[in-house]
Amino acid sequence: MSDTSSNRMTEGSIPKQIVAFAIPLFLGNLFQQLYNVADSLIVGNVLGSEALAAVASSGSLIFLMTGFFQGMAMGAGVIISRYFGARDGKAVRRVVHTDIAFGFICGLLMMAMGVLFTPQILKLMGTPADVFPNSVAYLRVYFLGSLAVVLYNICMSILNSVGDSKHPLYYLVFSSCVNIVLDLIFCGIFHLGVAFAALATIISQFLSVILCMYRLVRIDAVYQVHLKEIRLELPVLQKILTLGLPSGLQNSIISLANVVVQSNINAFGKMAMAGCGAYQKIEGFGFLPITCFTMALMTFVGQNLGAKEYGRVKKGAIFGIGCVLVLSEAVGVLIYTFIPQLVALFDNQPEVIGFGTLHARTVTLFYFLLAFSHACAAILQGAGKSAVSMGVMASVWCGIRVTYITIVGKLFHNLQWILRIYPITWGISSVIFAIYLLKSDWMHSYEKLRT
Repeated sequence: MSDTSSNRMTEGSIPKQIVAFAIPLFLGNLFQQLYNVADSLIVGNVLGSEALAAVASSGSLIFLMTGFFQGMAMGAGVIISRYFGARDGKAVRRVVHTDIAFGFICGLLMMAMGVLFTPQILKLMGTPADVFPNSVAYLRVYFLGSLAVVLYNICMSILNSVGDSKHPLYYLVFSSCVNIVLDLIFCGIFHLGVAFAALATIISQFLSVILCMYRLVRIDAVYQVHLKEIRLELPVLQKILTLGLPSGLQNSIISLANVVVQSNINAFGKMAMAGCGAYQKIEGFGFLPITCFTMALMTFVGQNLGAKEYGRVKKGAIFGIGCVLVLSEAVGVLIYTFIPQLVALFDNQPEVIGFGTLHARTVTLFYFLLAFSHACAAILQGAGKSAVSMGVMASVWCGIRVTYITIVGKLFHNLQWILRIYPITWGISSVIFAIYLLKSDWMHSYEKLRT
């Protein structure tokens, strides 16, 4: 059985390998962003501002639910990349099968929680009455497809962890095209409402899972999936939870803080929800290159620490951080400049454009701080230090953010004051990460993984 050595990142040109891995990730994530953006563009232009507000404001709540399981998949991916770099095929196989079994359980759990508690959570978020029915309809249908969301993230993480970022790209291109076509049919032609926009997304997600699983079942490699071997191995699951639980909690805690921010945005009405929601979709697109570099960094660090190539880890970390700083500021300047025109693509009402522009011009010039924090977190996660990353993010991006919002929200009924918490917390976390990476022996102090 092949070990697909062509996917290894433990030898050869460091910049070439990181960039070559990041480019397919970027294109894949670009198409994945089309899932939500296609919903918002079509819904906003066909069904109106209230429907756009319902879809756009659902993003923080969706990530609150899905972010935890994405973090868990990331933890398993770090373990797989470490064993793959160490050429331990037996261990890779055990982690892969336990990871998929755990994904089935998590997907069903998220489905039940999402369907049952959507109305209660939306009420806690202060969702306006005129948006509430559409928000409930959209989210409940979305969460009915949670199994596909979780399994896709797991399958993608497995492929990425062994250096294969190309096949997830192919699958996302196909499924994203299906999503757009279904959106146009359901909403554009038949005007069936926001629930069918969610249905289009879920159908597309299931297609992605089917294609990923077909690849994993058919490939002749150490990470090949054998359906009869899909089961929970408790020692392996413990390792996955050790690294994945901090990453999952980090995502959920950050999302919880963003739900609090979204609740304060909701207080300014549906136009603010639509405008800020449109900006968040634009930010998702704009930040993709940075996200992909950080994902490449995590895999690179994991594989090279597994191979004990410490010099390569240091050089790769420096190169990756430099790239994300330059890219993020270039993206920030572009969005700052063209934000009115970009928001108008979603909704051309002046009030919506005004709120979206306010949001963007409060935060975009500070993207370099956000990028630096994400890069440092990815490096530490690849090194098995996800608990450190979680600690920084939880205390700063959640603790400080929620405290600030609680105080400022009561003192000032001013949206810009609320939005300023983003660059403030990005800056604080960047300082903490920089000190930790410079002062600690993070490359040599990780525990050796055993199964």
